[in-house]
Amino acid sequence: MILAAITAAVGAGRSLKDVLHGLAEAARDISGASYAAIGIPEPEGDAFSAFIHVGMRDELVAEMGPLPRTHGMLDAMLHDPEPVRLADITKDPRFRGWWPRAHPLMRSFLGVPIVSQGAVIGAFYLTDKIGATEFTGADQANIGLLASHAAAAIEAAGMFEDSRTLALAEERERMARELHDALNQSLFSLSLTARAAARHLATDPGRAADELSEIALLSRQAMAELRAVVDGLRPPDVDRDGLVPAIKSLAELLSRVHNIEVEVITEGEPNLDGRSEHEVFRIVQEALTNAVRHAEAARVTVSVVGVDSLQVTIRDDGHGFDPDARTYRGRRLGLTSMRERASSIGGQLTIVSSPGAGATVNLEVPV
Repeated sequence: MILAAITAAVGAGRSLKDVLHGLAEAARDISGASYAAIGIPEPEGDAFSAFIHVGMRDELVAEMGPLPRTHGMLDAMLHDPEPVRLADITKDPRFRGWWPRAHPLMRSFLGVPIVSQGAVIGAFYLTDKIGATEFTGADQANIGLLASHAAAAIEAAGMFEDSRTLALAEERERMARELHDALNQSLFSLSLTARAAARHLATDPGRAADELSEIALLSRQAMAELRAVVDGLRPPDVDRDGLVPAIKSLAELLSRVHNIEVEVITEGEPNLDGRSEHEVFRIVQEALTNAVRHAEAARVTVSVVGVDSLQVTIRDDGHGFDPDARTYRGRRLGLTSMRERASSIGGQLTIVSSPGAGATVNLEVPV
């Protein structure tokens, strides 16, 4: 049950906010809490960079005003890696005795820090257990397990957002250069030809007609160039394009942005449901990001074979790593997230790599 909740919370997340919201909902369901929240503090100051809560009506949230800052029990959970379980939060000395006027009265409390590499990077806040006066030791253990996976999910989502932001910025610069190089020349030619046609209109109608025909041709070419650039701006979309076309679009984007060779080889047509296609795409996306940004690969090959089962292989010639090393297994390259995504759709993920020998990611999913 817990693994399923983790998988659903993390697998559906396309951004850090989505991941946090899914994790908060999972924590609320697992513990039986009336209210649940996840807070991620700013590196400095007394504010949260993200504070996601579930269980409160939108009208109540609006009436309470701005989101909380890191004070009282919220702050205490960000400085001690040990969980806190209380029957009445208002009787704890760390409770500062202040809530917004519209804030619901809360008694039972369970706080579980989210720890990554010995540092607290966030916390779960759960209040008012339904049907009981306090949370149990089993609740604490379950949320502790969820928190360990949340640390990897938050790191992975943050890395993906950083990578996506950088890729989009680089892609916009490339698009600007292409628009300048292609359309600037075309529009300059159009302008010159139009002036020539105007000059010859009265004295040489035949030549003017030729110039106008040239204008029509240049216009069509400019429209084709613009269409090609605009099509390149569309991000890969599994729902819109399908799994294989989305993978090819992603490969083309990474190839252009990072100036490396990314080849996609396909055989057969995968027959998967929509959710499975999304999970496969996210695994491929994570593997390609690792190859491009972390392994510094010069060439990557993606093989997608959908005959009896779906088999996806991502092979790169980067500097490689030890998949069993704790640093990589836990968090840095999102390997845990990739394996959990594969497991959630009944698939199996294997990673073969060693320092200096590149890496190969194999995914097999039954059809």
